[in-house]
Amino acid sequence: MLEMFTDPGIWMALLTLVFLEIVLGIDNILFISIASNKLPQSEQKKATNIGLFLAMLLRVILLFGISYLTAMDKVIYHLDMSWLKVGVTGQSLIMLGGGLFLLYKSVQEIHHKVEGHEEDAVKAAKAKVSLNSVIFQITMINIVFSFDSILTAVGMTTGIDKSATSYDEALMVMVIAVVLSMVIMMVFANPVNKFVSKHPTVQMLGLAFLILIGFILVSEGAHMAHLQIFNTEVGVIPKGYLYFTIAFSLGVEALNFRLRRNAQEELAARDS
Repeated sequence: MLEMFTDPGIWMALLTLVFLEIVLGIDNILFISIASNKLPQSEQKKATNIGLFLAMLLRVILLFGISYLTAMDKVIYHLDMSWLKVGVTGQSLIMLGGGLFLLYKSVQEIHHKVEGHEEDAVKAAKAKVSLNSVIFQITMINIVFSFDSILTAVGMTTGIDKSATSYDEALMVMVIAVVLSMVIMMVFANPVNKFVSKHPTVQMLGLAFLILIGFILVSEGAHMAHLQIFNTEVGVIPKGYLYFTIAFSLGVEALNFRLRRNAQEELAARDS
């Protein structure tokens, strides 16, 4: 088994999968940061680390159950009407449920922030939120994100030789990639969480991203169910569009930070 690490192709596959898992984990970090922000400051780091550890554990478990994941593409309910056709599968139900849950939580958070709360009300709300309830929410969304991440990683290895040795090697590479990517994210998750907590505009931007991610999960679930409306099948929204949108929006927000800082420096210079 160790001989496989002498193959440059294995190292390239490992680096590619690590990068892929980190990119796919961006949405996970966003949700964990916003969910843990409801907790008192002393518990936020603990919730973030537990959330990412659960994400890593779920991904590894799902990797060892790949055969069950692929079997979940079987149609369990079929509807055939003149204007609506759908074949519901286990995979589509998980993606649809996760997407709807993410949309609900994101819209709920935006509503609370737009309505506004007094400082005392915010503190009272944080006091009512328990660590266990936040961990439960993180676990639920981790299942969906892990499911999507593993299906993508498996899709990258569909061309491997189906012999036992090659399959075990591919599984080992994916497990190592998941563990390495999660360790890297654990290092940066808490600084990201602190940054998001200090900047309300970044929080709102993150919630907007989560709405986009939820919508993409719903569309993926509909596509997995082969949903057709008036003989038009629902397609998959390429994730590249999402990541470009995130990168572009963060670039604009960085310019806004620079603009606000320059304005504050000019104001301080005038006052002095």
